[in-house]
Amino acid sequence: MDGNADGTTGLRSQKVVGHQKQYNSTGFLSDDCAVQGFVNLNKPAGFTSHDCVARMRRLLRIKRVGHAGTLDPAATGVLPIAVGNATRLLQFLRTDKAYRATIRLGIRTATDDLEGEILSQVPVSGLSRETVEEALMRSFVGKIQQVPPNYSAIQVQGKRLYDLARAGETIDVPARTVEIFKIEILDYRSADFPEIELAIACGPGTYIRAIARDLGAALNTGGTLARLIRTESSGFTLADSLTFDTFNEQLEQGAFQPISPAAVLAHLSAVTLAAAEARRWCQGQKILEFRDLIVNSGEDSSLESVSSKFNESLQNSTTVVRVHHEDSQLLGIGKLENLETEPVLIPQVVLNPIQ
Repeated sequence: MDGNADGTTGLRSQKVVGHQKQYNSTGFLSDDCAVQGFVNLNKPAGFTSHDCVARMRRLLRIKRVGHAGTLDPAATGVLPIAVGNATRLLQFLRTDKAYRATIRLGIRTATDDLEGEILSQVPVSGLSRETVEEALMRSFVGKIQQVPPNYSAIQVQGKRLYDLARAGETIDVPARTVEIFKIEILDYRSADFPEIELAIACGPGTYIRAIARDLGAALNTGGTLARLIRTESSGFTLADSLTFDTFNEQLEQGAFQPISPAAVLAHLSAVTLAAAEARRWCQGQKILEFRDLIVNSGEDSSLESVSSKFNESLQNSTTVVRVHHEDSQLLGIGKLENLETEPVLIPQVVLNPIQ
């Protein structure tokens, strides 16, 4: 797949303008010159997602940095980083993800990966690739019920599961519905403790460690996650991600280019406002006059009047839209309501107010 040098396939970057060394008393860039956009980070092993955010803050000398989609410390791969006002857009990113996972059979651990205490370890015999594939197709495709690992950030009774597990408390964790779009065996390595390399495409909230655990249970062998690489997240791809070393080099050379919010939000439909309506919307007003508004499907470039038939995504109650000025500037995120009667555009996030 072809990719752009900006950090994600099909996403255009924007050159940092006005990134002068203007710092406030805390040593961080002042708000008026802060970078705004996204970084497609290739998270290294041994770092928590919060560690990555903290390091980005230090490198960019900007306080407002966040991430989408937590990765366990041992995992590597795509970790979308938002910088500046782009942190307000994290909740609107695409939620699909993809992974390359290695599962080791014959072993059960407390954490459902090799980082945890080994609970049982029994060599496996008589297992074939075909048997594993049948189990995967039978129980791990589509919408499934999944119990999160005991060592996870899920909150139960107001406490994180990993805190409860470390305290020795046993909690019945309720199953959740998650969706696995595709799961494919890339390699099967037969041994006393066989390893299966999988490509997994899934929806939000899916724990790959739980898939390893549950596959082992389905095969009556036990299983744990041996390695995990996230290859895609929120539209960002591993092939176009940046390591910390590369990112730091770009900063030192003045070549760092954050990915523009408009490109990252391209999956959303877009509403274009004329100048007068754009100013009113940025001031927090609802927009009722739809004769001057245009909806653009996030999937293609065809335009249609809002007063005409809505595109399929809007008909399916996907009412969050990008809002652009008629000069193409991204103003923020809006919400369309009353689609079947008198549509109203309501401000959700205003990124670039118009004076």
